[in-house]
Amino acid sequence: MGMVGGGSTGFIGAIHLRAALMENHVELVCGCFSANPEVSKNSGRAYLLPDERIYATYQEMFEREMQLPEDERMDFVTIVTPNIYHFEPAMMALERGIHVVLDKPMTFSLDEAKMLQKKVEETGLTLALTHVYTGYPAVKEMKARIARGDFGKLRRVYVEYPQGWLSERIELQSGNNAGWRTDPKRSGKAGCIGDIGTHAWHLSEYITGQKVTELCAELNTFVPGRPIDDDGAAFLHYDGGLKGVLTASQVAVGEANNINIRIYGEKGGVEWHQEEPNKLFIKWSNRPTEIIPIGGSNLLGKEALWDVRTPTGHPEGFIEAFANIYRNFTLTVLAKRNGEQPTKDMLDFPNVYDGVRGMQFIETMVTAGWDNDRKWQPWIE
Repeated sequence: MGMVGGGSTGFIGAIHLRAALMENHVELVCGCFSANPEVSKNSGRAYLLPDERIYATYQEMFEREMQLPEDERMDFVTIVTPNIYHFEPAMMALERGIHVVLDKPMTFSLDEAKMLQKKVEETGLTLALTHVYTGYPAVKEMKARIARGDFGKLRRVYVEYPQGWLSERIELQSGNNAGWRTDPKRSGKAGCIGDIGTHAWHLSEYITGQKVTELCAELNTFVPGRPIDDDGAAFLHYDGGLKGVLTASQVAVGEANNINIRIYGEKGGVEWHQEEPNKLFIKWSNRPTEIIPIGGSNLLGKEALWDVRTPTGHPEGFIEAFANIYRNFTLTVLAKRNGEQPTKDMLDFPNVYDGVRGMQFIETMVTAGWDNDRKWQPWIE
């Protein structure tokens, strides 16, 4: 594994690294950990890398790594940078036969996303996108129960992601990650909707197995002077007849990462809260609500158990959900290397097609969200 980003001045890179290393399938061998060469060097040394594998630029990293023997150079690269710096290192990696893990949203623009999709299809390489919330075992259990028809035909989904950390213009201060997230020149067209709204949207499609076909949206900028959305909501229509409501906000004072989803069908419903991730609530009209504990027990199906590491009652959380994406990605890469077909379980991670749909979601939300007429907007392809 090599890294672009993930230095000591960021926060999500350390999560990626811990998750990637959890299963002992991966070794960090190189990186350009910051646009600041000194930060990159100090970060690499903290990760116990030799100086010759710590690079000042990612361009230098790709050039010099390709000069190493195949069994020494990186097999894949993880890119954990502001959105504007996703596309170029990802494309450079794919052009050199290197697999890619990308933080979401996949790219700065939809056009860039489509170019990455084309390159993945041309090369046959593997690209994973870290929509982390789909890595939780409870989410796998929800998806499996819906797929086998436990709740009948789906009618309604409510998905929300409230945060409160941008309730004031902290991007004007130093020492936080708000600066690039609230800057359209670095984040892209969307702020809140691109940063966390994409998580809520992807979670709804992943669990229900249905795709959004059109939406009616509203975007807001509540904090004066901020040049990008910090709040949004949408009504969603899905291709299987499901109707949805999505809300995302980074000005919900007092909230941290309170992503929740409720799904209702003809026979029953299911509910999950990310901040209490090891409980699944199953709801019925003719009997009490069931609370399913998440862990290695006979209450879960094989789909969820594939991603469980602990006995019932011992919680798994955010890093483990990230680790499930990395584990499935690396098993897929290894299977392909050995000329084998990856199993369905191995392939259960967000991929380049999810990344393109994520950028389409952003485009559709931005187009609809700033339209004062609040018209229904077909999915932008």
